[in-house]
Amino acid sequence: MTRVFIVEDHAFTRDGLRVAVGREPDLQVVGEARSAEEGIEQLAHTSADVVLMDIGLPGMDGIEATKLVKERFGVRVVVLTVHQLEAEVLAAMTAGADAYCLKSTDPASLLLAIRAAAIGSTYLDPQIAHIVLGQLSVLSGGQAQLSPRELEVLRLIAEGLSNKEIAQRLGISLSTVKTHIEELLAKLSASDRTQAAIKAVRQGLL
Repeated sequence: MTRVFIVEDHAFTRDGLRVAVGREPDLQVVGEARSAEEGIEQLAHTSADVVLMDIGLPGMDGIEATKLVKERFGVRVVVLTVHQLEAEVLAAMTAGADAYCLKSTDPASLLLAIRAAAIGSTYLDPQIAHIVLGQLSVLSGGQAQLSPRELEVLRLIAEGLSNKEIAQRLGISLSTVKTHIEELLAKLSASDRTQAAIKAVRQGLL
């Protein structure tokens, strides 16, 4: 029996997820939360194997919540979203998500994602897999040799921080951040920040 915990702020969607999961003989809904903060608090007292995590939550978003859930509880996380953005997919996977599903997906695909996550596999929604694979297919070459500072900047890019936020986090000037990013793009043969982060994941740099 796979124990599933749902974190979703919209009651209608949450009810639909509960019904879809609850009718499966090998799956059991063990808890629900309307926010990331509420979910993390409840998970401390709930035995769950897989968390269904909405990205667009009020307060702490689902990507940051995924990081905390993975760090604190070590459970598998299936991220749910209405978006098909490469950057968002990358951020979710970098945060430790084990599966990524669109809310518009059919119930069979959602259940497949839950079961895949439960056994330690990774699942990417078929509706967005071709977008990500297409992005990856244009990236080639060996592993780039990045300095420790460049790796720090790269990790913060993957977390979705702006140049200004990176400068504040690292205690360096904005112009220095821009210089590091220019070097990163050149070393990774990437045309923009998203490509740089995707290629870094592919090369095992993140």
